[in-house]
Amino acid sequence: MLRKRIAIIGSRGIPARYGGFETFAEELSTRLVARGVDVTVYCEGAGGPTMHKGVHLAYVPTPHLGGLTTILHDFRALWHARKRFDIVYMLGYGTSIFCLLPKLQGTPIWMNMDGVEWKREKWGFFGKSWWKTMEFVAQYIPDLMIADAEAIRNFLSDRHRHMPECAVIPYGANVINTPPDVSALNDWRVLPRQYHLIVSRLEPENHVLELFEGYIASQSPYPLVALGTTRKPNRYTRALQDLARENERIILPGPVYDDRIQALRYYARTYLHGHSVGGTNPSLLEAMGSGSPVIAHENVFNREVAQDTAVYFKNSDDVANLIRILDKDEGLRRSLGQRAKERVLETYSWERVTSMYLRLLEVGVEEPLEKKEEAVAVTP
Repeated sequence: MLRKRIAIIGSRGIPARYGGFETFAEELSTRLVARGVDVTVYCEGAGGPTMHKGVHLAYVPTPHLGGLTTILHDFRALWHARKRFDIVYMLGYGTSIFCLLPKLQGTPIWMNMDGVEWKREKWGFFGKSWWKTMEFVAQYIPDLMIADAEAIRNFLSDRHRHMPECAVIPYGANVINTPPDVSALNDWRVLPRQYHLIVSRLEPENHVLELFEGYIASQSPYPLVALGTTRKPNRYTRALQDLARENERIILPGPVYDDRIQALRYYARTYLHGHSVGGTNPSLLEAMGSGSPVIAHENVFNREVAQDTAVYFKNSDDVANLIRILDKDEGLRRSLGQRAKERVLETYSWERVTSMYLRLLEVGVEEPLEKKEEAVAVTP
């Protein structure tokens, strides 16, 4: 295989300090470089280190324009990358129209479709309209779409008559076997295995309110730590803050982006996962890789990822019942955590994910990948 030059656009950049796309960009790019691929990750900001673990870093200075900042950043990155690479890999479809810039220069486009963004309740009419339009445009511009779950590919194929080839490659996660520094828990005054945990955007489609209500109804003696930003208060986050003020067992400290989050996941009694509009959700995988017993929202995305390694809820009553059961059943907690780790190792390891991308690079998008790699499914 000839040495490929790939640009990864659509994250805030690496080293990862924020969310799923940043972690994905770092984990994938550094592994691709180690296996002979030339990778450049586009980053926000005016400048910084030019290399990270062998990955080239390109900076795109963008003025802060509120909701338009990401759009302008992606436009500038795509313009800069339009003739410099063998492949441009776009993370997310929110600016898919601008992928025409490298496309018109003959540069192949890969696009990761992520979740169903227009279903998020935080978007008003214009926001939802933009996301739906970009999803439609994304069916015509990429040479290859990449879905992080079979359920995402099925969702897109049901909605759109025309689709490019679509590979299913999930996000990855690491399995944590060495116990993290337990002193990281001191900031929240909690003890190992004696608290429940949520790591989530505090948004309606993540069912955080139902999780809070179910936790309160469970009367669990163990506190609930809920990580998520409240910097831009709205009706939903204010309702969550009100519940936290009324119930001293709920700890709502804001987001955590450093290594302490690994310790919080590893030592949690249960991990409450309410996400409902994504595919392979990174926070779910990271909880599974930490061996946390997972209580997940009942939907096709979470079922595909966790299968029988989690227990599932549909409403706050279910949450309350499941917390009561898991609080009392140490054997079940251990069994769920161990099975979750095994599933991550078998299906969602970063090495396996990297091998699937290398297979794409080897066969291109002309051959039917199901003949090459059973786990990478492609449809016309």
